[in-house]
Amino acid sequence: MSGCPFVGNNYLFNFNKLSLEDEKDDKSQEGINKASKGGLVYGDYLQLNKILNAQELQSEKKGNKIHDEHLFIVTHQAYELWFKQILWEMDSVRVIFQNGHVRDERNMLKVITRMNRISMILKLLVEQFSVLETMTALDFFDFRYYLSPASGFQSLQFRLLENKIGVPQSLRVPYNRRHYRDNFKGQDYELLLKSEQEPTLLQLVEAWLERTPGLHAEGFDFWGQFEVNVLKGLEEEFALVQAKPESEEKDDDLSEFQKQKDVLLSLFDEKRHEHLLSKGERRLSYKALKGALMIYFYREEPRFQVPFQLLTSLMDIDVLMTKWRYNHVCMVHRMIGSKAGTGGSSGYQYLRSTVSDRYKVFVDLFNLSTFLVPRHWIPKMNPTIHKFLYMAEYCDSSYFSSDDSD
Repeated sequence: MSGCPFVGNNYLFNFNKLSLEDEKDDKSQEGINKASKGGLVYGDYLQLNKILNAQELQSEKKGNKIHDEHLFIVTHQAYELWFKQILWEMDSVRVIFQNGHVRDERNMLKVITRMNRISMILKLLVEQFSVLETMTALDFFDFRYYLSPASGFQSLQFRLLENKIGVPQSLRVPYNRRHYRDNFKGQDYELLLKSEQEPTLLQLVEAWLERTPGLHAEGFDFWGQFEVNVLKGLEEEFALVQAKPESEEKDDDLSEFQKQKDVLLSLFDEKRHEHLLSKGERRLSYKALKGALMIYFYREEPRFQVPFQLLTSLMDIDVLMTKWRYNHVCMVHRMIGSKAGTGGSSGYQYLRSTVSDRYKVFVDLFNLSTFLVPRHWIPKMNPTIHKFLYMAEYCDSSYFSSDDSD
């Protein structure tokens, strides 16, 4: 037997059933076209006429239209729109912290949702470089000359984001040996100055961490108990190493033990912490660091699960900001090599200097892992302590604020 196996009455589809007479039974077509009656429509709501006509090719204005300049403009406009959304979310979170509403668990969840949203946007922005990289260095060279003296450094929103999250002014890399703000004028300069004077997200989180229940000596006294447990644990570990027979391995173990001991004991040296703080190597106050470590150790306790999620989201943002900077550096190096930037900077060399811990705001949260200890060294919580931790937040009248967090 040959030919199509579906030939025959048993396999033929009855196309006659698809008649127009059945349209009256099509539920997918039930509805009313409200737009036909006038009123707000999609294009007007999104102001698409402004957005879609905001791509002015400098190459075209100069009589030499370069195709890829359109991609370059659209990509950077998309970046700026997302920066605007990030600032919108960041400002709302800062308001919740400033008003003390973060003490309400419902608002804490709102904060975490918005911080996670910022992370998702940053992930998108990190990946967006791959779209720009479909353009070759020669493609970019064709229209790069027309861009000068415009430069990505002049992105007001990105500088505002750095300020509002808490990049220390003292740690910023100078731009051509000048303060970064000197590259802005008028209202932009004033906005940057104002953002430097407002409480940063870092400062607001620091104040929140300082209020971590269980830090005070009259309560759980986590820090006091933790220091006692660490000293006891170190003594026990030293005894175990000392009990080993003399050998090269024992010498190595003693050396490693001493390093571990120095690291852990430095945690209880407040003066050393203040010294590192003055050098910019630490960002959080000593009390805030205690609170962060307590949350880190007790993250499985219901009382600390949400705070731990917040600390994690802050580190995620730092990581993604660093990845964004790194991808930017790599793309610039690929596109212009070691040439100067269109704004007059050293280009790749300048950008490379910004990919470091000096721009990582929540570096102390990353360093918490340095002070990990065996679980049995962490002070145990009894039922009384559990009750204290849950009741502590309600002892402060500011927790009863009925104002809307937004």
